[in-house]
Amino acid sequence: MGDVAAIEQFVKQYKSLKNEIAKVIIGQDEVVNQILISIFSGGHSLLVGVPGLAKTLMVNTISQALGLDFKRIQFTPDLMPSDILGSEILDEDRHFKFIKGPIFSNIILADEINRTPPKTQAALLEAMQERAVTVAGHHYKLELPYFVLATQNPIEQEGTYPLPEAQLDRFMFAINLEYPSFKEEVEVVKATTNDTQVKVKALFTAQQIIDFQHLIRRIPVADNVIEYAVAMVGKTRPNSDAAPEIVKTYIDWGAGPRASQNLILAAKTHAATNGKFSPDMEDVQAVAKSILRHRIIKNYKAEAEGVTEEQVIESLF
Repeated sequence: MGDVAAIEQFVKQYKSLKNEIAKVIIGQDEVVNQILISIFSGGHSLLVGVPGLAKTLMVNTISQALGLDFKRIQFTPDLMPSDILGSEILDEDRHFKFIKGPIFSNIILADEINRTPPKTQAALLEAMQERAVTVAGHHYKLELPYFVLATQNPIEQEGTYPLPEAQLDRFMFAINLEYPSFKEEVEVVKATTNDTQVKVKALFTAQQIIDFQHLIRRIPVADNVIEYAVAMVGKTRPNSDAAPEIVKTYIDWGAGPRASQNLILAAKTHAATNGKFSPDMEDVQAVAKSILRHRIIKNYKAEAEGVTEEQVIESLF
């Protein structure tokens, strides 16, 4: 089928997918949208939110509805790289045999990634980047689609190892989870304190997801939209001539070229989910906050005056 028909098919399946997820996840519409956009763009996401906002439930529900394998890894200070990658053991015939770690799954929830030392973080980040792992000199490919959702708890910062900027850059999106509204919380409490079990149907196969990822990459983008995205990223760099006053005053470090690539990819997916055959500037703006939020570094003055990353990003529109 042609790409136009394929996009129409994608919109239909995307709508059913949202309805299926909504059986379990109440509200959080924007968060679910962003996670799905990053999956269909082939990127990874960082979820930032306080404990108890159903991050694990959300990721589990999304992977069930997508028909994908899901594993959760709880990151702790004593977690070793071999605990997530797997290790070689001697079997009864005295041969080395590789036992796969939990990293071998389609969707990984890396819970509280900032609780584990840099060595273990690096092992996960290699898998994210290369979609392969190296153990004892052997190279093992990971099954596609492969998608990491890492969570960071913003409250307790003692005894944590914040991700360095270069590693944050590997995440396509940084998604902020907020508390539910009063009405949503009432719904959540009603739904979770009774005895009904909700079954989530798998609506996709792994191959369909890969096909949709390729379809999205084939979507054409007008030059002026690409230039708009690249100019927006350029404006986040305080030493650039194009940088607005707010950036020069409050930002230490701006976003790199990976942000421009991600803006265009995510804008294509955002356009496709809305049945458009090519993204425009509105699509770029719709994904800009999640893509730029973790890539711009505020200075001390911004912290002192309570200027948020969101305010800075909005000024670039």
